[in-house]
Amino acid sequence: MTAILETLALTRRPRLLVRAARFGIAEYNRNRDLRRILRGETLPGPSDALPRLIDMEAAQEDTRKRGDAAYSIARHLEILIALMAESRLIRGTTPQV
Repeated sequence: MTAILETLALTRRPRLLVRAARFGIAEYNRNRDLRRILRGETLPGPSDALPRLIDMEAAQEDTRKRGDAAYSIARHLEILIALMAESRLIRGTTPQV
């Protein structure tokens, strides 16, 4: 799990995107939001959800960089918010804005 958190620490995204995601953490509801993002009935633990979220976010970032018309900033933000919130659950820290 430490390797995943180190990967997150080294990840670079546009400042405005990260800032918007940080504001969204306060409203993050794991039961509602993670279930919708992962499109599943049962919620995985944070350590199981995090690798999936990392892959999903990386795909969104790739789509953004390519300038693909299929890119959705709303979807990218919701994944990034979940990614940040789940990583904080693993670290045992409380969400801060």
